[in-house]
Amino acid sequence: MVMVRQLRWEAAGVVSVLLARPDGSPLPPWRPGAHVELLMPTGIVRQYSLCGSPDDLSAYRVAVRHLPASRGGSEYVHSFLRPGQPLRIRGPRDNFGFEPAESYLFLAGGIGITPILPMVRHAIDSGAKWELHYGGQNAVSMAFRDELAPHRDSVRLYPADRAGHIPLADLLNETAPGTVVYACGPEPMLDAVTDNGAHLPRGTVRMERFRPRTKAPMPNAPVEVVCKRSGRTVEVPAERSVLDALGDAGLPVRSSCREGVCGTCETRVLEGEPEHRDDILSEEEREKGDRMFICVSRARTPQLVLDI
Repeated sequence: MVMVRQLRWEAAGVVSVLLARPDGSPLPPWRPGAHVELLMPTGIVRQYSLCGSPDDLSAYRVAVRHLPASRGGSEYVHSFLRPGQPLRIRGPRDNFGFEPAESYLFLAGGIGITPILPMVRHAIDSGAKWELHYGGQNAVSMAFRDELAPHRDSVRLYPADRAGHIPLADLLNETAPGTVVYACGPEPMLDAVTDNGAHLPRGTVRMERFRPRTKAPMPNAPVEVVCKRSGRTVEVPAERSVLDALGDAGLPVRSSCREGVCGTCETRVLEGEPEHRDDILSEEEREKGDRMFICVSRARTPQLVLDI
């Protein structure tokens, strides 16, 4: 349990929320790129990137954009959350995988700046070369510009109404060897990063999505799931996810987004070959086949043995 210490206006439609333990004790450590889940009193669970400093464990900071088509998370934060209010959280969880590199190219669109901010700070502290290209609809909607202002030589802002969009093709074509690209933003931007960065060495481009990619429907086949620790075998029909079938059988697994983007339902694969349908794992991680996100992923083999 944490308490809302502060809400602060960061940009048009964006507030930051500072979360601390009521007794002031340190919160669990985290790495740049990590997120936490906020469990709203309404029962809604949402994931938000940590955008403070990993060196300050006295509080976590997240930022929330108010979305008109919100399913309830951003609406609750903006309309009802208040300083002093208790709130349950889960995490931190790290799906972004920030790693040391010689140099970094950071690409952020809109609220996608949030996981990038701690990465920028880490790059500065480590002495690595870096540059950030940050786009938004307009300047007033772009959060944390004041925090980035001291680094204006390494930061380029692209308010679309005045400067157009980030020139992703040019930036990715000019990426120097040894540079790792971290990108977070809306789906069209990340699709463009994928397309324009396809020529780069494997593992160079790393992305985090707040929404699952639009994908063509895939056929489902029934699969037998052996739960090793539980000593149970569950038949998963084609019309049910692995997650739901396990829950139906009295073997619930913690989950949140149910869309393959948050990582909450991550499960170890002991035998069998998963068919990955998430938007979290890299190609290298998919090839290992040692974990899967059972809310969306299925199996390429008739049977999976899971660590459940």
